[in-house]
Amino acid sequence: MAKKKIKVASPKTGCAACIPNTMEIPLGPQHPALKEPEHFLLEVEGEVIVNVTPRIGYVHRGIEKLAETKTYSQNLTLVERVCGICSHVHSISLVNAVEGILSSHDFEVPERAQYIRTIILELERIHSHILWLGIAAHEIGFDTLFMLSWRDRELSMDLLEEITGNRVNYGINEIGGIRRNMTQEQLDRTVKYMNLTIERLERYVDICIKEDTVRLRTQGVGILLPSKAKELCACGPTARASGLAIDIRYDDPYSAYKGPLRDIFKVVTYDTNDVFSRVVVRLIETIEACKYIIWLVENMPNGPVFAKPPRKIPEAQILSRTEAPRGELIHYLWSNNTNKPYRLKITTPTLANILSVSEMLKGDYIADSTISLASIDPCFSCEDRMIIIINKDRRKSKVWTWNLDQLRKYSKEWNAKNKRWKK
Repeated sequence: MAKKKIKVASPKTGCAACIPNTMEIPLGPQHPALKEPEHFLLEVEGEVIVNVTPRIGYVHRGIEKLAETKTYSQNLTLVERVCGICSHVHSISLVNAVEGILSSHDFEVPERAQYIRTIILELERIHSHILWLGIAAHEIGFDTLFMLSWRDRELSMDLLEEITGNRVNYGINEIGGIRRNMTQEQLDRTVKYMNLTIERLERYVDICIKEDTVRLRTQGVGILLPSKAKELCACGPTARASGLAIDIRYDDPYSAYKGPLRDIFKVVTYDTNDVFSRVVVRLIETIEACKYIIWLVENMPNGPVFAKPPRKIPEAQILSRTEAPRGELIHYLWSNNTNKPYRLKITTPTLANILSVSEMLKGDYIADSTISLASIDPCFSCEDRMIIIINKDRRKSKVWTWNLDQLRKYSKEWNAKNKRWKK
């Protein structure tokens, strides 16, 4: 790689002098530590990262545009495909938006449906956080913790399958409520599994705090100071691990969080501002999620779980905010008095945390870049949207969009020109 001279402050020395011996190293888009394609250009001085340039936009599935052609009920199935791990919270964001519009027309969702929705939300959070713990352990070479945590993740996965019928993309939400009720046997089993999960998670907290394998690879790595986290709009566990008490479940409650559950709700924060802090926050959040589920089961109201909504949704624009396992999830809905949305725009927490991970990588060693990147629990496929191509010749500068046929034609021409896909 060509060497450059840049004016940048070295995080290790604090010197802002010109650094003559830096080199560029690509992290991604294909990399063993990345399950999805994304590119981070690391500028390094020796083994120390001094600057990071993210390049997003490798994945675009057209879900937002496709949503304009589907009914609201069909879109509940579609938006769950934005992310396989956060599928339920995506459908919750959409139903909250639609039901928020209908609430001004005297439409109300049954309370029991809201409680069951929240149980599934917290089960999904448990499943996501334990999955992340296993991946983080694998990234630092602690495969014993990886196998143990994923074994215990099966408890929440089994409950999700029993309640909804699916382990991924649960398909239980509907405008006006849910499609399946919970039996007393399921409620009792949920409490039993949550108590067992709490017992095992407390052991993992003890391991992560005392075990050198975890502490030496995470303490002092991926530093994100509270001022920078706030400046860069970090969200979710990434922000809370920098001491910011930000949680949409408490700040802008929805579903059962609006009720008495809010009185026992705890916003989990930690103040070491590093990868270790993000491990602790997620583990304690998972324990708290188990406690919320037990409370919801013990206070479950009786009654119906579905109220039939009108076929057409009145014209309105609404912003729906929810707390996904990774942070703040936003669905912006524009309805137009039909049974299909006029516009649907989705902003996922990974997009909000990309700038934060670029900041926390500065000052790290190259070997620590993968665990620092993994510490935000990235989901690049749900983050990426559209790529706009701009002509590099400024005299002929032009911005344009392609439809599917044009994109397919360009792909064939490009592959033929570059002699790809030929036997």
